[in-house]
Amino acid sequence: MRTDEFDFALPDGLIAQHPPERRGASRLLCVNDGILEDRQFVDLLQKVKQGDVLVLNDTRVIKARLFGIKRSGGKIEVLVERVLNDHEVLAQVRASKSPVAGSYLLLASELSVEVLGREGEFFHLRFCSEESVLELLERFGRLPLPPYITHAAEDEDEERYQTVFSRASGAVAAPTAGLHFDDAMLQALTDKGVKIAYVTLHVGAGTFQPVRAEFLSEHAMHSECYEIPQATVDAIEEAHSIGARVIAVGTTSLRALESAAAAGELKAGSGETRIFITPGYRFRVVDVLLTNFHLPKSTLLMLVSAFGGMDEMRAAYRHAVEQQYRFFSYGDAMLIEKNSR
Repeated sequence: MRTDEFDFALPDGLIAQHPPERRGASRLLCVNDGILEDRQFVDLLQKVKQGDVLVLNDTRVIKARLFGIKRSGGKIEVLVERVLNDHEVLAQVRASKSPVAGSYLLLASELSVEVLGREGEFFHLRFCSEESVLELLERFGRLPLPPYITHAAEDEDEERYQTVFSRASGAVAAPTAGLHFDDAMLQALTDKGVKIAYVTLHVGAGTFQPVRAEFLSEHAMHSECYEIPQATVDAIEEAHSIGARVIAVGTTSLRALESAAAAGELKAGSGETRIFITPGYRFRVVDVLLTNFHLPKSTLLMLVSAFGGMDEMRAAYRHAVEQQYRFFSYGDAMLIEKNSR
């Protein structure tokens, strides 16, 4: 398939720059085999059924962006992609000239960081401190908002660019479908008999990268870490045994589940995934997907097109633009039933 089959025109004014006034005060476009229904996010309660399993990604966004200088005095920007251990990370480094192995960076005026080498597009860095990387990032780093959000991170973003159920630090981008939920909604879902389950997938910065190859087959996915608890596997197996549904909250939850079921049966455990879901993929675990609206030519738009159908997603996105839904991380949501064809 050609990448330009997943392009669409989006007015800049529809890109949400700030979250809604309160969590859950968003619109919800429901898509079921080509039938479109304009609802509000709170109407999700009417769309779920007793016995369904709602799967949330409990990753937590780290303050992954740091600014500093090289020993030569040149300015640099570092965006941590992955924390490897207490002192080492993989990171993107923006500088007029790339730093070389063995050189040192000074970040946030006081953090000495050694460049150990490169791994593809990322730099392998070591923080020369007795404190752990996560502690240092929390103290000196800045929240890494997506590139299409034009303002620097503010106090509002510190709270609203995290889910209320975030637990495991390690993501550099939020699992944005989860941002719609507040504690009251989660309790209401539980009261209705919906089982809440969790996975962890640490979202990387590559989630914002458009596919630049002409053909999908030429695109190389970035790698992300995930973990599936046994309790989540048990909940999913029970739901399917009684004819209930598995509802993935976000493409990250879906990718974690489908990666863990790549051999045919869903297994608990941890691993790394480069799964690239495109039209023609056979879904093994997820029945319904709750997600935000995605970037043109992105791997996430390709994923939802595989899940909901190419023609159906084209029509849904045209409708969303016409009806002025809010797009991307702070935007509105879609509830997509898996295409039956």
